[in-house]
Amino acid sequence: MVSKNVLRKLSDSELEKYLKEGNRFVPEAVQMAFEILEERGRIFAEQEKTAIQQLIQRKEEAEETKLTEERELWKDHITEDPEAVKLYSRTTIFISSILFSIIPGAILLSLNLIKLKKYFAAILTLLFGTLFFFVQRFVLLSGFNIDTSSRYSPGIGIIAIGALSLIVIWVVAIPKKLPYRAASYIFPIILCLGTTLLIFIYFQEWFAYFPLTKIIYMFRYYSGR
Repeated sequence: MVSKNVLRKLSDSELEKYLKEGNRFVPEAVQMAFEILEERGRIFAEQEKTAIQQLIQRKEEAEETKLTEERELWKDHITEDPEAVKLYSRTTIFISSILFSIIPGAILLSLNLIKLKKYFAAILTLLFGTLFFFVQRFVLLSGFNIDTSSRYSPGIGIIAIGALSLIVIWVVAIPKKLPYRAASYIFPIILCLGTTLLIFIYFQEWFAYFPLTKIIYMFRYYSGR
């Protein structure tokens, strides 16, 4: 955020730099510098005013273009094109990471990377998923009350960080704007069912802070009555 009061402290010669072609200042700063110079009595010819406004417009258009490109990078380019490569979708990876731990999500993302021949990135993703799983367990069980009923539960927050981290890895490691078709849900379902079995068996030792654990705990409690 540009502060006009800060710019007011600059000398006229310093403010003039904001009006030169090729400067790296944001359009708001250029506009403010122009206004401050006018307030100080600087008289601009109509040609100069037109050039400054065009400079500001070009900068605004460049910012908008950059913002659009950044949005495109984060956009999920899923398609129905039969020629597109099949990958496990971002949604599948995110949901499996939230409900069943980061491990299934990391496995699915690693398989995507292997299909794209990004072998090193695939290995790093698996290592990250495994390390994050143990780190989040240590952090939560050592420093937080995981039984809190608050909607701001630290457990949910850390789980979300893990899932979002996988999406960041996707954006960084997978080719930009790559169109893909959603791969079959059969393997993700099998993977999540296997994780559910582990949660059912080891829910107190390893998965006490996952949302699905509470459901399984209730099932075990009422089925045992």
